[in-house]
Amino acid sequence: MASRKFKYQQREDSSSTDHCVPLCVAFSKFNSVLSFHTFPVDEETRRKWIHSIRRERFNITSHTRVCSRHFISDDLIEPSTPKGRCLLRKGAVPTLFQWNGYSVAEPRCTGVWQRREDYTPVDEDPVPMDAQHLEHEYCSVPEPAAVDNALNQTEDLRKEVDRLRRQVEELSVSQRFCLGRFAAADDDVRFYTRYDLNPIYIYICFLTYSHLMAFWKLIEPASHNMIRVSRARAATTRSEAGTTGSAWSLQPIDEFFLFMVHLSVGLTQRDLAHRFNIHQSTVSRIITTWANFLYTVLGSVRIWMSEEEVKAHLPTEFQDYPDTQVVIDCTELHCQTPSSLLLQSEVFSTYKSHCTFKGLIGMAPHGAITFVSSLYAGSVSDKELFKQSGIVSLLKPGMAIMVYKGFLVDDCVPCKVYRPAYLSKWEQMSADEVRETQSIARLRVHVERLIRRVKQHKLFDTVIPLSITGSINQLYTVSCLLVNYQNGPLVKAWAKD
Repeated sequence: MASRKFKYQQREDSSSTDHCVPLCVAFSKFNSVLSFHTFPVDEETRRKWIHSIRRERFNITSHTRVCSRHFISDDLIEPSTPKGRCLLRKGAVPTLFQWNGYSVAEPRCTGVWQRREDYTPVDEDPVPMDAQHLEHEYCSVPEPAAVDNALNQTEDLRKEVDRLRRQVEELSVSQRFCLGRFAAADDDVRFYTRYDLNPIYIYICFLTYSHLMAFWKLIEPASHNMIRVSRARAATTRSEAGTTGSAWSLQPIDEFFLFMVHLSVGLTQRDLAHRFNIHQSTVSRIITTWANFLYTVLGSVRIWMSEEEVKAHLPTEFQDYPDTQVVIDCTELHCQTPSSLLLQSEVFSTYKSHCTFKGLIGMAPHGAITFVSSLYAGSVSDKELFKQSGIVSLLKPGMAIMVYKGFLVDDCVPCKVYRPAYLSKWEQMSADEVRETQSIARLRVHVERLIRRVKQHKLFDTVIPLSITGSINQLYTVSCLLVNYQNGPLVKAWAKD
């Protein structure tokens, strides 16, 4: 019997199976001359099919098919009945495609076409000429202009993808609460790192984003060897540079920003957990880790100045007291009242009428913090705190300290003490004593302003919970030491070139 030419009919229909081979226009509903085969269950054979038809990362369903004309004749098994369909030999892989210049072989599955030789579909739409041309023009070479257009379209699409990727990244940053979100907003940087402006003296934390980044560059190399607090708060794990463990979902610079927001704005751990989209326990560990880290790093820098350095920066306002080495004052931080009566008696301050922690701060005449003591229970006297702080060992006979009038430490120091005069037996002070008192008071007020800078960290502006007493010394010391990095001159006229 003479061979019959078959035309692969095509029509896209909702009931047709999904023929997944690119450039193939056959459809199962109107091509009973062809057989359509599902993807094999064997993973290795399925992988070969996907590779052969040049489709990656597409969804294979129970309706996904490959027609029989993409297999060589040896891979097809004749049906056992006239109405049957062709089967595939085990391990068969499609190899005949338009892009490799195949010629369509005569179908071996005859089916109803062989039984209905005179069948001519009258109601079906014929195959479009351009589809027939596409189906049989295997060796056509695209025009140069078409190649150039395709290249131009590809380049345009690549640029569009890059633009959309940048847009997605920008939207992602803008929706996350992190330091990068405020890179172009210095007002927000000042807000989240404590900012207050006074006509006489300035309280500034990090004035600009660049100022904050300059400080970050100082501490970033040391952060590579940071010791992190673990979940058990006893064991520690060493973090690698620029990486975060499973418990640390923030970048190091954003962890530092979280710590600064907690210290400077006083946001609670729950609030920070919501803002940074992390667990509250993770916030607690980050705060403790960075408090210990900055306490170690900043504390390793020597802040006590030699006599020569102090005199080199001595403001003219101190010309009547040229040997002043340090201006000293004590400060108290309100803390939560313990439930134990014994502890209450230890931390209760009669001066503040509240439970407090007390510390001592020393300031050089030009406004830099040069001494920070540990915190003690609020019941300790100023004199006892002065002796236990360790500052006495730094003083020499040629120096002088400036204190307030109730700070009676003359018998504890080897140097001179400048202190405002106060009445003892006499009913009123002499004119010289009044002038000296006013002069010293005008200079001593700056150490109080310096302490106010420390307390501008809002964490110390409220009652400190007992839950953070384990790290309160680190938090307090870091707040004091940060003043030397964050702020401008205590008094503008004292600024040095």
